[in-house]
Formats: sequence, C-alpha cells, structure tokens
Amino acid sequence: MRILFSGDVAWSIGRKTLAYSLPLLRRDYGPFDFIIINCENAAHGKGMTDKIFGEFIALGVDAMTSGNHIWDKSAVFTLLDSDTRIFRPANYPPSCPGRGHGIIERRGKRLGILNLEGQVFLPPIDSPFLCADRCIEELRAEGGESLPVFVDFHAEATSEKQAMGYYLDGRVSAVVGTHTHVQTADERIFPKGTAYISDAGMTGGHDGILGVSYESVMPKFIDGLPCKFEGSESGAAFNGVMIDVDDDTGLAESITRIQLPADGLT
Repeated sequence: MRILFSGDVAWSIGRKTLAYSLPLLRRDYGPFDFIIINCENAAHGKGMTDKIFGEFIALGVDAMTSGNHIWDKSAVFTLLDSDTRIFRPANYPPSCPGRGHGIIERRGKRLGILNLEGQVFLPPIDSPFLCADRCIEELRAEGGESLPVFVDFHAEATSEKQAMGYYLDGRVSAVVGTHTHVQTADERIFPKGTAYISDAGMTGGHDGILGVSYESVMPKFIDGLPCKFEGSESGAAFNGVMIDVDDDTGLAESITRIQLPADGLT
C-alpha cells in the first residue's frame, strides 16, 4: 500500500499548490492507494468550508485530517457530522461535531485513520495517548489486527510527537506530525515498524512566516499588538511524505519526505 500525505494545506495558495502538485506526484511516485491531506488551514489560513472540501475531493483526495483550527469556521460543523472522509482530533469531547477515527476504503483496500491533537502549548484537551489506545482498539475490532493505520498527530512540541511515535510503535503504520508548518528531517522507521516524522510541513507559500506574509506578521513581534495576517503568495511548494506499507502486516516499509516547489504555478 502506498500513501501520500500532504502537510497543512494553507490559504488559497496552498489549495492551488496542491492542485498543481498532485498530477506531478502521481506521475513521479504513483499510483497511490490513498491520498490524505491536513485541511485545517485551507480556508484563508484558519478553518475549512464545504466548498473547499468539494474542491479537494475533486482532486482525488481520499481523506482529510485537521487540528485545533478546524473549529474556526462553524459552517464546517455539519460537514464533520455528515461526511466520513473528514476527521477532527479524536481527543476532543464526544459532544463535539465529527469523528476522530475511522476506516476509509478504496479499490478494495482499507486504511484506518486516527487524528489526534497534542496537549503541550495547545488548549486543554484529553490525553492523546490514552485516546489513541481506545481508538486503535476500536479500529482493530472493526478492521482486524493487520489493518494499516495512519495517525496524524497535530501537535506543537517535538518531544510530545516523538513520545507518540514510540508509544504507538508497532501498533500503527505511521505517526506523522502536523501543525508547525515547518518540515522536519527526522523521517525514519521505528524499531517495531512504524513510520515517523515530527512534521510533514506545509503545502502553500513558503516565502513568509509559517505561510503568513512577512509584512503582515512582523508588527505582532515588534509591537505586540493585534494585526491581520495575510497569506504568503510566493515560494509555493508541496510538503509531505510518501509511506509504503506492507499489506500483510500493516507496518511500514519506507517513508519518503517530499518537498516539491510549484515553480510552474501561475
């Protein structure tokens, strides 16, 4: 099984970059059994909408994970409840819209998805570690012991992400970090067969600060006053990972970090 994952797709430039990059990635690395993206920053940097969801599905995206910004546009709440291809972090209260884990199917293959959010430097939330235990048990009960499981761990602290990688080693196919918008160079296979990277990076404009234009964000650092962020419109690039999973064991065979500049994007 081959999985392609895009780090946080940020702003409209991120959506354009994804649309530009997917045909090139299919040509050079495909075919992919599943394409997954993190969508929490897709709508003007914060949140998600029904319209953008439809755009991503039309591009051939099979599933979408998210994080703390998924709640920033309340119009998406109905979508979270009605469509099983979009996920919010599982360790939010059950009363919140949507679901945090489930199984997606395509062309006879099945993949478990688990979306978690960290606790360090983020708003108070249930333990992602204990939540992972419960969710994996439910995924195994439905899909079997060899079901491949992809985990998007949306967290700030590298230490917390690495701890999750070791905690789930051998129990899931991959633990891929998101949220910081800066791709790390620590991709590896843990001893028991789980692929790991601390952050998959960001698909969007990289000539700025975490996808935000330099000009719009600097006043906040200099004066400490509120300011309106605007997305960076240059330096467009796809950031993500490709993971190969053994169909018999559900464990990872390889993880490849991808940085693809969108030089031809107009």
